[in-house]
Amino acid sequence: MPIQTKLTKLLNIKHPIIQGGMQWVGTAEMASAVSNAGGLGILTALTQPTPEALRAEINRCRKMTKNPFGVNLTILPSITPPPYAKYVSVIIEEGIKVVETAGNNPGEHVKRFKEAGIIVIHKCTAIRHAKSAQKMGVDLVSIDGFECAGHPGEDDITGLILLAKSAKALSIPYVASGGFGDGRGLAAALVLGAEGVNMGTRFMCTEEAPIHRSVKEAIVNATEKDTALMFRTLHNTARVFKNKVSLEVVKIEKKPGGASFDDIKDLVSGQRGKKVFENGDIDYGVWTAGQVCGIIDDIPSCKTLLERMVKDCETVLKEKHSLIVEDSPSAKL
Repeated sequence: MPIQTKLTKLLNIKHPIIQGGMQWVGTAEMASAVSNAGGLGILTALTQPTPEALRAEINRCRKMTKNPFGVNLTILPSITPPPYAKYVSVIIEEGIKVVETAGNNPGEHVKRFKEAGIIVIHKCTAIRHAKSAQKMGVDLVSIDGFECAGHPGEDDITGLILLAKSAKALSIPYVASGGFGDGRGLAAALVLGAEGVNMGTRFMCTEEAPIHRSVKEAIVNATEKDTALMFRTLHNTARVFKNKVSLEVVKIEKKPGGASFDDIKDLVSGQRGKKVFENGDIDYGVWTAGQVCGIIDDIPSCKTLLERMVKDCETVLKEKHSLIVEDSPSAKL
C-alpha cells in the first residue's frame, strides 16, 4: 500500500523518497532508475561540464523515464564560479518541474525558478537557513543533519534535533536528509514531521548507480565510523569516506598553525574523486559518504530498495500503533 504525503502529492510520485544531487553520480542512469522505481530522481547539474551538456543529459533522461525527475543546482563559493545563470536558463528552457538547490545565496536563482513555475526544494543544515529559504519562497526544504555526506554545516546538529525543531519552526513542508537508508528511518522521519526522505549514499549502493562496483562494496563493508570530517579548520566541513587521502588531509589540517587550502588542494581534487568512481580505487581521492554506511548491507536495484523501504516503514508504523491503548474503567481502579 503506497504511503501518501504532501511530498508525493506535490511531486506526483509514488514513494516519498528523493535521490539527492550527487556530484559525478547524479546522471541520467541514476535519476531515471529512481524515478522509474517511484521516487524522484535528480540530475546533478554541475556533473555536466557545460549548460549545453546538461541540456543533453536532461533529454537523455527523458528517454529513459516517463516519470517526474528533477535537477540539482549547488551554488558554492569559488574564484572562478561556473556559469550558474546559464545552467538555470537551460533548466527553465527544458521545462524541468522540480529543482533541488543547495549552497550559498541561491536567492536570485530561486526567484527565476519560481517565476517559471518550478517547484524548489532547498537543502539546509540549520533552522535559521531553513527560515531564510522559507522567506525566499521555496516550496520545501530538505533538512540535512550532521550525519550526512558532503557539507553538514558548522553547527554539528544531528537530524533528530533539526527535524523535531523544524516541525515547530517552519510553515512549509520539509523532507529529512542525512542518515536515511531503510524503512525504519523513513518511518522515523515521518513521525518527526517530515513528508519524506532525501538519500544520497544509500542510492550510491544500488545496481544502477553509475559508479564502480568496488566503491559500492566499500560502502557495504563500512561501518558508521568509516567517514572523516575534512576542512574543519577551514570552516567548510565536508564528510567523506575514510581512506588514505582523507586521513592525510585531516593530518595536514591538524599540524601546528593549521593549513591553507593550497596545502591540500591537490589531494582533494574533484577529478581524483571522479576517478575513484570510474576505476574503483577507493584510496585514489576523496569521495563523499555519510554515516548511513553503517546500516547499508546490500546492493539492490532501486525498485527493490524503494519497495522494501516502504513495506518496512508500514510494518514499523503499524507495530508501534499497537502501543496506544484505550483507558478502561478497570485500569483506573
